[in-house]
Amino acid sequence: MGPQVDPVPEDDSRPDSADVVIIGGGIIGVSAALFLAKSGVSVALCEKGYIAGEQSSRNWGWCRRMGRDPRELPLIVEALKLWPQMEELTGTDVGFRRSGILYLCENDADIAHQENWLKIAGDHALDTHIIDGAALSALMPGATRSYRAALYTPSDGRAEPQKAAPAIARAARRAGAHILANCAVREIETTGGRISGVVTEKGAIRTGTVIIAGGAWSSHLCGSLGIRLPQLVVRASVMRTGPVEGGPDNAAWGRNLAYRKRLDGGYTIADGMLNYHHIVPGSFRYLSDFLPMLMQDWRMVRLRAGMDFFTGPFGLKPSTDPDQTVYEQHRTLDPMPATARLDEVHRKMEEVFPLLKGAPVLQRWAGFIDTTPDAVPVISPVQSLPGLVIATGFSGHGFGIGPAAGRLAANLATGDSPIVDPKPFRYERFIDGTKPRPTTGV
Repeated sequence: MGPQVDPVPEDDSRPDSADVVIIGGGIIGVSAALFLAKSGVSVALCEKGYIAGEQSSRNWGWCRRMGRDPRELPLIVEALKLWPQMEELTGTDVGFRRSGILYLCENDADIAHQENWLKIAGDHALDTHIIDGAALSALMPGATRSYRAALYTPSDGRAEPQKAAPAIARAARRAGAHILANCAVREIETTGGRISGVVTEKGAIRTGTVIIAGGAWSSHLCGSLGIRLPQLVVRASVMRTGPVEGGPDNAAWGRNLAYRKRLDGGYTIADGMLNYHHIVPGSFRYLSDFLPMLMQDWRMVRLRAGMDFFTGPFGLKPSTDPDQTVYEQHRTLDPMPATARLDEVHRKMEEVFPLLKGAPVLQRWAGFIDTTPDAVPVISPVQSLPGLVIATGFSGHGFGIGPAAGRLAANLATGDSPIVDPKPFRYERFIDGTKPRPTTGV
């Protein structure tokens, strides 16, 4: 079962119409709703389950510039301007702290890899630099293992996934947005070749603009409109401990382990490398799109075959109830965590930080990460269907970039000046013959 998420009260009524309808109540969708509502646009957000029920509450909680694909750097710079404002914008402490992030290097090859990122990032690297020796040891109090060096960004930080999106959703409602939980969109309607409305399980909403911010569900939603969106999902597992005294206050990534200090004093811990992909029909449909990434990152993804191919949420026959869509059948994706793998990661963490021994493991969970063939999101209008904007495929780095990505989606939905150049995130790159340029990000 996923982590407990701060509640968001449901709206009592569904509007008959809205300027913009957003599908998906993750951090991207609620951020778009907030900025639209604050600019006077009428907006209705429809979430089939509860706000932040899926990956927006299940991620590591990192807010990082470091290690990103160069195409994302301008957007994360804007996001890191918004995160410090989040408590004022929402009236809630969402746990954002500029506590710094480390990418740990075990050998010369690791150091060379991180130095290459510094060259690519250029001016966007800002305060990122290589550290070693005593400077690195000071950032890892309690560690009994030393590392050759680390890439370090003091201005990167962390926030609490279980608090952030719900707080933004509540702020969006106060600004005038309708936040409709347990309200699946069954159909996106078109008239005369453009968006004209949505049909939800609670009734229809007329609109000229729809933002699909459905995370793992976005490709399925686009497919219902005849739009090919190459997107697959990988299963990532996470655990959290009880409070620990004396450990590092920052976050770090290393081979086979990653950690983040939590606002409650415990640690979020995960495998730094390995995720799982469950083979579904889309795995074959988009094989040619994802093959370059699979060949590059084959050590980081393990394939799993099973009944998911037939009866899973993205399988051949995901729904058997004629009165319910697949979105209602699967209100919240809640996959089982890779418990054995997490136990191994926990042992490695205790070897590096013996002070973690005895700290209780309070919870383990997993989530489905929506990925694109180049690991860069789609934040884009669709030229073939006026009124449709897609904001998805954040490939495991959507939480930190979320507020700015939502703002960009809102800009594109209304035709306002975009917060950054949206060209790197255009949907058409997947259908116009552009070859994907995948990056690992670390």
